[in-house]
Amino acid sequence: MSGQEIIKLERKANWVRRQTLEMCVRANTGFLASAFSSVEILVSLYYGGILRVDPENPLWPERDRFIMSKGHAISLYPILADQGFFPLHNLETFCQENCILGAIAENNIPGTEVVAGSLGHGLGLGSGMALAAKMNKEQYMTVVLLGDGECQEGSVWEAAMFAGHHQLNNLVAIVDRNFLGVTDFTENFLRLNPFAEKWQSFSWDATVIDGHSFPDILQALANFRSRKSEKPLVLIAQTTKGKGLSFMENIPLWHATSVSGKYISLAREELQQKENELNRGSDHENC
Repeated sequence: MSGQEIIKLERKANWVRRQTLEMCVRANTGFLASAFSSVEILVSLYYGGILRVDPENPLWPERDRFIMSKGHAISLYPILADQGFFPLHNLETFCQENCILGAIAENNIPGTEVVAGSLGHGLGLGSGMALAAKMNKEQYMTVVLLGDGECQEGSVWEAAMFAGHHQLNNLVAIVDRNFLGVTDFTENFLRLNPFAEKWQSFSWDATVIDGHSFPDILQALANFRSRKSEKPLVLIAQTTKGKGLSFMENIPLWHATSVSGKYISLAREELQQKENELNRGSDHENC
């Protein structure tokens, strides 16, 4: 992928962050820090030629199944709107009365497969979808995005064992490894490391990547439809919670804290500064 194409994806990621910020400011709610850590992952899936979806036919039988197990990653909403699953102006009613876009994703939103509900359910659902595809000789892939705090749920490891046993090589799990739960760092209250080795012991292929690097993410998924391995694949995407806002990055308090007061203008300024930097980079590439 060329430098210009990478900059285009980076600009899209910054646009997603700006849209997500404004959604949360209007609603005075939303899990902004968690949403920001997974932006590059989602942009890669939807704009990097990875997922096969059709906004004009959300229930297209041959679509890839994407499950947002990390249901509070509301940065998916601007992407679905931008892709054409629903009108962009719906973002303005986020968390308002009678709006379909809530703080946790529901399956009545075009482009979503399941209700996120309690954390820890997505991988089990994805494993079932992947097994059904195998049994029915369907060619679609199933991709599940999990949070790392979510991986402290026993149901995740039951599903991991199930998927490894059934050799579901049409299943990909991506873990947003930002090292933070709701109130503290994951390694302080229930250690996950050695994380990759745990997945491997459940008969998965495990790859650790930079979850904010488009080259890393796209390279890791480049051949995911034609892998020779019979094992499911997990990408452990190392990320920063609150990525893009310096005052929010790696601060546990921001998990569910609304952006208000002076932080609104600070956030807008930082994201605008990033946009300006990307525009200058784009101009340089075009010289």
